[in-house]
Amino acid sequence: MASDFAHDLVALLPRLRRFARALAGSPDRADDLVQSACERALRSRDTFQPGTRLDAWMFRILRNVWIDTARRSGARGGEHAALDEVAEQSGWEGRDVTEARLMLARTREAIAALPPESREVVVLICVEELSYREAAEVLDVPLGTVMSRLSRARVKLARTLGHVQDEDVP
Repeated sequence: MASDFAHDLVALLPRLRRFARALAGSPDRADDLVQSACERALRSRDTFQPGTRLDAWMFRILRNVWIDTARRSGARGGEHAALDEVAEQSGWEGRDVTEARLMLARTREAIAALPPESREVVVLICVEELSYREAAEVLDVPLGTVMSRLSRARVKLARTLGHVQDEDVP
């Protein structure tokens, strides 16, 4: 069972890193968070209940490590990394690829600009595909809080990305 746990943990690393990047804002800090979360999980793997979702358990550990780190540093949310430069594309599909990359960069920037509480909910639900209830458990907040944070975050993202006008949303 211990080898299954380790195998499953390794399989989660890309998702953990993606969530950590959304929290920390930089790849280096994200890698540090993931490493610390994995160390914490391995030390306390006996508290994991088989039959439950390892991903939700790990997201919660990762978030707690991030909060602990932010408290120690005296700032919540951390610094934001610069967006990757869009490489020039050639060929007939180059324009489509470049436009998609630019939209992805704008979306990343808009998500990074959200308050940390909103950013957590967006990443857990929209990127990591956790249910509202699972996200509420990871964040240790009521289900209604998750729903309202996500609703406000979606409206803010839509406005930031120019998908709705202020008069379109109450």
